[in-house]
Amino acid sequence: MHILPVYKHIVNNRLKHTYLSFDDEGNLIIKSPKVSQDYIEKLLLKKSSWINRSKEKIMQKKGKALDFSKESILYLYGKPYPLVLQTYTKKRTKLVFEETQFTLYYSSYDEAVFQKHIDTFYKEKAKECIPDLVNYWASVMQLTYNKCSFRKTRRQWGSCSRNNNLSFNTMMMKLPQDIIEYIVVHELAHIVHKHHQKSFWSLVEKHLPDYKQRIAVLKHYATH
Repeated sequence: MHILPVYKHIVNNRLKHTYLSFDDEGNLIIKSPKVSQDYIEKLLLKKSSWINRSKEKIMQKKGKALDFSKESILYLYGKPYPLVLQTYTKKRTKLVFEETQFTLYYSSYDEAVFQKHIDTFYKEKAKECIPDLVNYWASVMQLTYNKCSFRKTRRQWGSCSRNNNLSFNTMMMKLPQDIIEYIVVHELAHIVHKHHQKSFWSLVEKHLPDYKQRIAVLKHYATH
């Protein structure tokens, strides 16, 4: 007897084919025109190996949402540091990094509040560390950008606007230094090439000959 995976089925009659995908939490999503339940079940059985492999890859990604009961925080060259929860009498929550570990002081257990403090920590460190790296590579590549901003995003590590405004995901602070460097060079290259065609990748390769290896490592990290 085969056990079918849990899934969400979205019917869209404008579609001509059936598509399988996963959301950020690893939940299976099926999008299709109106089809029978029998068709869906046969498709799931046929694609079971792909479904299992894909879900495993998603769940193995580093840097996903924290389980505060047993989690560590990635920081400084992608290194995991233990996260210790410590109750104390003050009402406000406080996150402290102490060289070998993070300590989160709290009086009321609230994971949403804890996550906000971690997000704030990443953003503050991104503002401290990344601008110097951007300025260094802008000088090396002989490029000029307009401004640089930082925010947490769910889909991408960085962007370069039509006006050459650079934006970087604050979650970059989870990454190893050479991977952060790749993202910076990637977005600076978009000042010259607003696409991902051969000329764009040639410019990236000119400055980072091993960029493909860096991309391979980056794929193991989640953007949020």
